[in-house]
Amino acid sequence: MKGDGEVGGGTGEFLIRPASDGDLDVIAGFEIDIARASFGAEAIEDAALHRRRVAAALGKPGEVTLVAVAVTGDGEAGTGDGEAGGGEPVGWAWLSGRTNSLTGARYGNFRSLATADIAGRGTVAELLMAAVVRAAGEAGYTHLTGKTHARNLGMRALYRKFGFEATHLTMEWRPGTGAEPGR
Repeated sequence: MKGDGEVGGGTGEFLIRPASDGDLDVIAGFEIDIARASFGAEAIEDAALHRRRVAAALGKPGEVTLVAVAVTGDGEAGTGDGEAGGGEPVGWAWLSGRTNSLTGARYGNFRSLATADIAGRGTVAELLMAAVVRAAGEAGYTHLTGKTHARNLGMRALYRKFGFEATHLTMEWRPGTGAEPGR
């Protein structure tokens, strides 16, 4: 996939490739980071659970699971497990195909996007988002949906850069917060 999946990152280049079983431990770490950013103290941090969830999606029809790896100076993708582009992932994205039960429209549910804390992480995020948008177009999806925590300004900016617009706002109430329902 070198070529149209490769971009310059200021400090190097990155290659987008499908996620594989050899990436699961790193991806589980990304999923834990996403959970912490989204749920704080209530985050599920069980790496084995996240690993199983992602493993079930790899290669499954309708699931787009991509990683970004750094390309070394000699044009190779890292020093991974021997497969092409087998370097350790520096970014991860996941899109699931869905069908609207009322209209039958096929759309994509953007589930995850995370990057390692590296130079060029913005480039990695943009490259992954562009690859997801391309995959959604190739799948014929009518639209994409995605969620992020209200305080995740980086992801909100990335969504806006790619033309996403806010359409719903989720509100929560939790007992013991001092507010009483109905008052």
